[in-house]
Amino acid sequence: MKDAPGLPQSLLILGGTSEIALATARRLVTRRAHTVWLAGRPSTALESAAEHLRHLGADTRTVAFDALDPAGHETALGKVFAEGAVDMVLLAFALPGDQARDESDPVAAATVAATNYTGAVSAGLVCARGLQDQGHGSLVVLSSVAAERARRTDFIYGSSKAGLDSFTQGLGDALHGTGVHVMLVRPGPLRDRRGGAPGRLPSTTPEAVATAVEAGLRRGAESVWVPGVLRVLMSALRHLPRAAFRRLGL
Repeated sequence: MKDAPGLPQSLLILGGTSEIALATARRLVTRRAHTVWLAGRPSTALESAAEHLRHLGADTRTVAFDALDPAGHETALGKVFAEGAVDMVLLAFALPGDQARDESDPVAAATVAATNYTGAVSAGLVCARGLQDQGHGSLVVLSSVAAERARRTDFIYGSSKAGLDSFTQGLGDALHGTGVHVMLVRPGPLRDRRGGAPGRLPSTTPEAVATAVEAGLRRGAESVWVPGVLRVLMSALRHLPRAAFRRLGL
């Protein structure tokens, strides 16, 4: 079946309290999405997010989902696909961790890796099969600019995102021609609510990422950078000699 990307009418979000995911959901609901599933650990934040989307007019439901429980992914996410077609899955969960702490706490570091990579691989494969079985849909995966090159300040988180980045590209190749569209999104650091930009890389906002996701879906893109200048910048940084890269202090 020919790949047929586009704006969804039904949406499943893995990581239902993510700022980027909710900004994307709001944008898509104002376009044409009328059914939204928010998957995440049961919490007041998850219920609050669902209620917010209901106020926007979306039929919104929650499903208990834990990235660290791969054995339960088929059951939890299978319930969603059993309810009807899912036009788009947004894989948005991630654990940033604390680099300074995690370097001296291998268990904490492993939890970051297990959440961001192992959990994403499991959930991504379950959703990819669900989309493939129905013959259409988009799988949108939130990676990070941190995946492009290991940095002293976040190499534990960055390495987990690098693994996810590679997995997503391979999955996209595996699903090409099946009717399932895979799109990888690489946002820069998020500005805080006061407008502060962490680090020295170009930053972004949840709303800007949501806008880029919509644009990417409309054109059937396989990868999206937010902001777009990061594509060129990271290509240059990726090939910079290691000694020079260290001196940049990124």
